[in-house]
Amino acid sequence: MRSHTIVDSPCGPLTLVAEGAALCGLYMHEQRHRPAEPTFGSRGAGEVFEAAEAQLAEYFAGRRREFDLPLAFRGTPFQRSVWAALLDIPYGETASYGELARLLGNPAASRAVGLANGKNPISIIVPCHRVVGSTGALTGYGGGLERKRYLLDFERGAAADPSSWEPASTAV
Repeated sequence: MRSHTIVDSPCGPLTLVAEGAALCGLYMHEQRHRPAEPTFGSRGAGEVFEAAEAQLAEYFAGRRREFDLPLAFRGTPFQRSVWAALLDIPYGETASYGELARLLGNPAASRAVGLANGKNPISIIVPCHRVVGSTGALTGYGGGLERKRYLLDFERGAAADPSSWEPASTAV
């Protein structure tokens, strides 16, 4: 049984989705590959939401670098292996799609890694924003490149003020 809640963040509203006592989704507003709202279940409360909201607040306050939450990945075995590998990319650092493919034992799978990365259902907590192109260039991000840039800059300590982030649709 799924339930969801919505929390505010410097990146806009985040929809947290739980299945039982585990977090199975964290979706940004207007995120690519965002499931249909009815799949989120009823609006609810619970321990996993309280813990996720507290840890996200600590993260955005600069006091948390890793999350400690029960996660439930729903995807293919390959997707789950990519999402698990994302958890090993250190805070403030990046890895390329090719590096992840090599880490997973299939150096030719960088495109497949990119597709799986794009469908990560638990963004921010499972840090798909830390994956960049082979040259270090920012490439696609389901939440939009502005959010990706913000999250990377924030983690590198370059974000001057979390309230300065603006989504592309309202940027001047």
